Amino acid sequence: MSGETPDLPLDAALALADDLVEAWGSWRPTMTPDARRVAFVSDRSGVPQLWVQDVVLDGPAPQARRLHLSDDPVVSVSWAADSRWLACSVAAGGGVRTEVWVVRPDGSDARRIAGDAHEHAELGPWTRSGHRVVVTFPASGGRPARSFLGDPATGRLDPLAEGELIHVLDVSQEERFLVIVDGERGQQFAVVVDRLIDEHQLLLPHGATGSTDVALLRPAPAGDTGPVYVYLASDVGLPRRQLIGLPFGPNGYRGEAQTLAARDDAELEFVDGDDAGSLLLLVWNVAGASELELFDTTTRRRTRLHGLPGLVATDPVLSRDGRSVVLGVEGPTRPRELWHLDTATGTWTQITHAPELPDRDLVVPTLQTYRAHDGLPLTGWLYPAAEVPGGGGAAALWLHGGPEAQERPTFNPMVQALVAAGTTVFAPNVRGSSGFGREFVHADDREKRYDAFADVLSSAQHLVAQGLADPARIAVTGRSYGGYLTLAALAFSPGVFAAGVDICGMSDLTTFYRDTEPWIGAAAVSKYGHPEHDRTLLEEISPLRRADAIDVPLLVVHGELDTNVPLGEARQIVAALRGLDRDVDYLELPQEGHDYRRVGSRRELSRRVVAFLDAHLAAPALAVSGPR
Repeated sequence: MSGETPDLPLDAALALADDLVEAWGSWRPTMTPDARRVAFVSDRSGVPQLWVQDVVLDGPAPQARRLHLSDDPVVSVSWAADSRWLACSVAAGGGVRTEVWVVRPDGSDARRIAGDAHEHAELGPWTRSGHRVVVTFPASGGRPARSFLGDPATGRLDPLAEGELIHVLDVSQEERFLVIVDGERGQQFAVVVDRLIDEHQLLLPHGATGSTDVALLRPAPAGDTGPVYVYLASDVGLPRRQLIGLPFGPNGYRGEAQTLAARDDAELEFVDGDDAGSLLLLVWNVAGASELELFDTTTRRRTRLHGLPGLVATDPVLSRDGRSVVLGVEGPTRPRELWHLDTATGTWTQITHAPELPDRDLVVPTLQTYRAHDGLPLTGWLYPAAEVPGGGGAAALWLHGGPEAQERPTFNPMVQALVAAGTTVFAPNVRGSSGFGREFVHADDREKRYDAFADVLSSAQHLVAQGLADPARIAVTGRSYGGYLTLAALAFSPGVFAAGVDICGMSDLTTFYRDTEPWIGAAAVSKYGHPEHDRTLLEEISPLRRADAIDVPLLVVHGELDTNVPLGEARQIVAALRGLDRDVDYLELPQEGHDYRRVGSRRELSRRVVAFLDAHLAAPALAVSGPR
């Protein structure tokens, strides 16, 4: 727990960072229909790869076996309905674009069926019977996004659907119906497509703000008039993401959408269902922590599942008979591990075990609540250093990406190493973050971006007001959108922060739109603005154009193969600052895209950030005015 272990000298903190980074985890589980075998992604070899393991509930965990596809990182895996194939998403060359691979569960017949380093291919769901898998090529070069059904045995891709920014979320048992979402970020609409008669039905109001990320097609509950039901996790036109149910069928039949499960204190994050459509697994996000429920679709009774062995649940899978759940579990003191839950008895069994961690108490953060400049309630996770002197010591804000992502109490080696070295870390959820309702996630759209900038300052002011930070020794750090916010804070509010760390952030939104992947730019218009119609706004909120105001030490980090936030975003801000003779350090990580998946890259990142902040936040206080 925090406050019980004294700060470490820099060398020891760097060694701790190394040890924590090398504590591999396991995630993205998928299981056979009989729930006796599980496949998952793990970085125990230093790079995320595909592993398969038997599920044993009454004895020692069996040895996992690695199935080799290529040397590139594996992003996700799913098992076919007939158990004969696994499909994987693989980061081509380690970058942003992905390939779709298939392989037999014994490791034979591994092959790439779509995508490469030049053409991005997304892995979608398997059909509910047999073994055909959805593959989607996003919009590019004037062509719409196109989805196909792929046969792993032959590699044949049969056309399935096309649209501007489509994603296929589910395919019905007989492959007649599809659930598809389309639209920009935060403005998605969902439709059911009847492939037999080539018609589609809108599921929720078109034009309403909100998004739908999860949808299931299942048989209708007993006694219902509709032959098929679609279950959606959506906040379209709603205050928070809820479970929506809607009956439909052939010949254009469509019932009324109903809210089946909702909470005022939480958002519905994941949904899965058994084959019969009688039982659903719901995972709720409660200010960043996870809570699980079972939902009986006939009685609509909800049963809370207790004993989750960690604060955050990820990638849950409900078995086809509804008797088993396999999911990832993690918390601030343990990497991601896989657990099995017996839904009848509520018994939890650990499937994979992360390695032992160093003999040091890691910090369990506390959730802080405070107010923004305009009175909007904000929250953040506080990781206090062991010894905070009167008036506060060194501190760093850590800003997440997205902006629709959410800071949660997960395993973060770099944060733990910073705290061990004596730097308090505060990870806020500024407006635009998910998990706090539809209005909050859209409170930073387009011209409201300035309010998000102000939230960063409010977060620093909160640390000072609570006596947790010396106002002259606060750094601002973040990755992706958080890296952009870091640059914006330094450029638009000089004199507040003593140093900054920008990890793969945008420096100029006009060049971001020019150089990013076409489908990424097209989806981002609703968040940042249109690259042509809103060009003046984009120029005004681009930190590169105010680089002369950045006058404190800055570390910039970027992946060599990043085409989400392209590499030029880092190089141009570094060049501008060096041209101004400013203190800027630059780390470019080879063979990495937007996410740093190789253990060597993450080790180098943690070491550089910890050493950089240790040097530039050291007492005596620096000559900056601090938050006002």
